[in-house]
Amino acid sequence: MPKNILVIGAGIGGLTAGALLAKNGERVTLLEASSELGGCAGKFKRHQFLYPAGATLGMGLESGGIHERVFRFLGKPFPLEPLETVMEMIHPDHKFVFIKDRDQHVDQIASHFPAYESKIRAFYKEIYTTASIVRTLMGPLPALPPATAKEWAALTGAIRPVHVKLLPHFNKTLGNRLKHHGLDQLSAFRHMLDGLLIDSMQTGSEDVSYLLAAVALDIYHEGAYYVPGGLYRFAELMGDSITENGGVLKKRRTVTQLAQTDKGWMATDHRGNQYQADAVIVNAPLHLLPGMLPPELASKLKKPLLEGATSETWTTLTLYIAVDSSKLTQPLPPFRQISTGAGMAEGAHFFMSASLPGDTLRAPDGYQTVTISTHSKAGFWDTQEKYEATREILTERMLQAIEQQIPGFRESIVHLETGAPKAWERYTGRPNGFVGGFPQTLDAALFNSISHHSGIPNLYVCGDHVFPGGGTIGAATSGIHAARSIALKRLV
Repeated sequence: MPKNILVIGAGIGGLTAGALLAKNGERVTLLEASSELGGCAGKFKRHQFLYPAGATLGMGLESGGIHERVFRFLGKPFPLEPLETVMEMIHPDHKFVFIKDRDQHVDQIASHFPAYESKIRAFYKEIYTTASIVRTLMGPLPALPPATAKEWAALTGAIRPVHVKLLPHFNKTLGNRLKHHGLDQLSAFRHMLDGLLIDSMQTGSEDVSYLLAAVALDIYHEGAYYVPGGLYRFAELMGDSITENGGVLKKRRTVTQLAQTDKGWMATDHRGNQYQADAVIVNAPLHLLPGMLPPELASKLKKPLLEGATSETWTTLTLYIAVDSSKLTQPLPPFRQISTGAGMAEGAHFFMSASLPGDTLRAPDGYQTVTISTHSKAGFWDTQEKYEATREILTERMLQAIEQQIPGFRESIVHLETGAPKAWERYTGRPNGFVGGFPQTLDAALFNSISHHSGIPNLYVCGDHVFPGGGTIGAATSGIHAARSIALKRLV
């Protein structure tokens, strides 16, 4: 008999879970607080320009990739050609190019450091070997940390003799392995790695879990994609799938209360509407969950979840810009990192993505839209005076850095607005503008991560705070695990 499933939040995790369950025959209702689907992978429009709200680089669309598996199950293939050149990485002393082909990529990186060539090649050989072993677990995709006998059995069943090679690295950081290879003091190389890791793992090489870092450094080679229009198209496809399979999707519905009943769960939204469900999946920001529950029920949430709900993550300042391409010597590349060498946050390092010329879903001919984001600590935004000053300082810092690389960039701007933490809180429901999930350090990754099981029967969580963390692939994976737990089958 079909179950009544309520999904709270139409981020990528909630949409993935809801679409899978609706396709499986469950009765799905999805409530989204905003007027857009996708959460941090959503969109908004200004005049004739469309902007991705946050996430821009498409991943997981290769054969067997997380999103490809989901869209295949839904009967909604999403064919795109992967980028052969993924991104430019501009650092103070070097300009690197991330190349899809692994051998070419290592050749290019090693060419910057001829005295360390053999060590760099040995390091990447280890990284790629480790990642390939970890990737063998992505087929069965066992849940971490396992919370039920069935999940423990699934994990045990997925283990093969080759996985023994991972054990010596289980409690190691990437910093440990850099030291092993004699690369820990090669600051320019390490800075380049930190730039990649802060965007995917929310932390740098010194503290990041080695096993997750290996996958993060390798996964671009599996396939990175420019998605015409933006990643909101993932959200729209899954939203369409939910309704096509009999589900209900309601926007501008903020759930304020969750209560257990003798029939399961009852949710109440800000308009007083009530929704009965057999199981609930919460894709709202983790920090909001305890406040949705009666105190006696909130106290039953798992300890890591409760601790996470009171923990800070990064905030961000995002610039949304439209440029007149005729005023530039050449069109902007789709993806670029710029780092001034003064750290990995506060405008000293940022990710810059631009629409491709001809992508009229985002901008008319002759124009490009640009999304630029930098990590920032919440403490810089906690008073009105600091808030305005930080926004001005970081905006100017990033624009100056871009102008140095692209003379005339400022003159080409025809529209500019900022997305500071309060904007993220208002439009995506993120308390204090916390985005990106928790840094994937040893004490927050793998078996120490937050499970999709809340600790309360038939209440599940997914999203970038839940293992395996941030990015659309991580959020979708947690959604898959929540869907599997309800459907009692693998699904994808």
